[in-house]
Amino acid sequence: MVYTKKHPALLIMGIIFCVIAFMADSGSMDGIIGFFKNKKYVGEMVGMGYAFGGISVLIGVWHLFGSHEEGNADYYLSAVAGAIFILIVAMLVRWYGAPLVAVASKAMGPVMGGKYLHDVLGLNYVVIGILAGMIIVNAFGIPEWAQNGVRLSRLGLKTGVILLGTLYSLAELQSLGKLSAMMVGFFVLGSVGMTLALGRMKNIPNSMGGVLSAGMGVCGVSATVAAAPVVQAKSAEIAYTIGTILIWGVGCMFIFPVVGHILGLGHIQFGAWAGTGILNSAQVAGAALAYQPDGIETLKVAEIFNITRVLFLPIIVLWLAVWYVKHEGEQGGAKVNVGSVIFEKFPVFVLGFILMFALSSTGVFAPAHHYKGKYFDNNIKAEKMLKDEQVATLAAEAGNVQRDDQKAALASLLENRKVMSIDIETALRGMHNAKVLSKDANKIVSKATKAVRHTAKKIAKFRQWITLLFAFGLTGLGMQITIASMKQAGGAPLVIGGIVGTAKAVLSLIVIVLFVHETI
Repeated sequence: MVYTKKHPALLIMGIIFCVIAFMADSGSMDGIIGFFKNKKYVGEMVGMGYAFGGISVLIGVWHLFGSHEEGNADYYLSAVAGAIFILIVAMLVRWYGAPLVAVASKAMGPVMGGKYLHDVLGLNYVVIGILAGMIIVNAFGIPEWAQNGVRLSRLGLKTGVILLGTLYSLAELQSLGKLSAMMVGFFVLGSVGMTLALGRMKNIPNSMGGVLSAGMGVCGVSATVAAAPVVQAKSAEIAYTIGTILIWGVGCMFIFPVVGHILGLGHIQFGAWAGTGILNSAQVAGAALAYQPDGIETLKVAEIFNITRVLFLPIIVLWLAVWYVKHEGEQGGAKVNVGSVIFEKFPVFVLGFILMFALSSTGVFAPAHHYKGKYFDNNIKAEKMLKDEQVATLAAEAGNVQRDDQKAALASLLENRKVMSIDIETALRGMHNAKVLSKDANKIVSKATKAVRHTAKKIAKFRQWITLLFAFGLTGLGMQITIASMKQAGGAPLVIGGIVGTAKAVLSLIVIVLFVHETI
């Protein structure tokens, strides 16, 4: 069978990429970039535009005018058109679609604790990319020339999960006490087990129960993506899981801060609760900042708990691999050798995640004490220290600061003209979030804190590739989700997710109130 189709689509997409790159590089797109406020993507537009545009033009010419015979070259090169189709949709969403939504959202004004609607609803390039893919497949269908390549989206997701391991290290666990680590482990494992049990009671497919348990138990979208191949989850089942996570997360962003204030939870208590009970990382941060807008103590605790859940990912994937094969074997009447599951069924890409995490912990990519690739170092050049006029601006507004730790941090900054320690940086970031200073003064504080926070170059590259791979993979995933397939799944996943999410939130709150205090 010959897979390559004589069609100009790939050539046209290549030309579009090249035009975007040229316009961004030459400055002729400056007006559009200014409107969308997406200047940070110019480098991507130029680099990716020329690179993938050139590849698409060359292979597109061969698709259109070459002679095609059955074989490996035909099979693999025919997939390029579908892959570029996913990529161009994903990048148009990332570069223009999501920024347009953000512009419209900001024009409406803040809706919750200073946050805008697109932040509250999680309308980022990932979610919008999935929706764009779903609209394409349901409204227009996937063109014949793209069908072979659209399947590559899962490869992008697996590669993204591998690279995800580079953002974490064992240093993240050093600030956690035994009680905190035990609590995260208990609720992660408990949520997975509860979801699997309810799934069996509701008679949903094992693949649906498996992927939903990972999403509800571990860390949302990343865990969903990692578990999907292990339990052979369909695209619609992945979509249901992601939708359940997002719906639950949005509700938690509103409810958690209210309950926390009613109960008078401390910063550590609320951070631990949000990091345990809310699944989506962005929504964990949103709830923490809504609870404590005048500092980042709550946010730091919440992020630590959130990251700890991610580190349970390999354990959960292994559990699901054994569980899925065992139950599928029971249905088929075949005996299952658990040992063979561990060695034969455990996905290689999760082993890749473990390897990258181990390497990251040694300091190969960044200092071993890094936090998502960022590390503190105040050995900065003189030009990055505060200037006389900046010192004068901050000194004139010092009287606006009320918290003692923030007063001391500001005094140190004025005296040394740079941030001297992590504790001082923490206090300054809290002061910045509280907006007790003017806009100009806040910009000075922000620059001072950023000057001492360095991102390792390797980690920055990994983060960029992770972003692009997830954008590519999830947009392609959306192109495999049809309304008909979602109807077949029914509403059981949402019900199960609601039960598990509520149980985790309530029980973790009880544990935190009883056992977690302001010093862990």
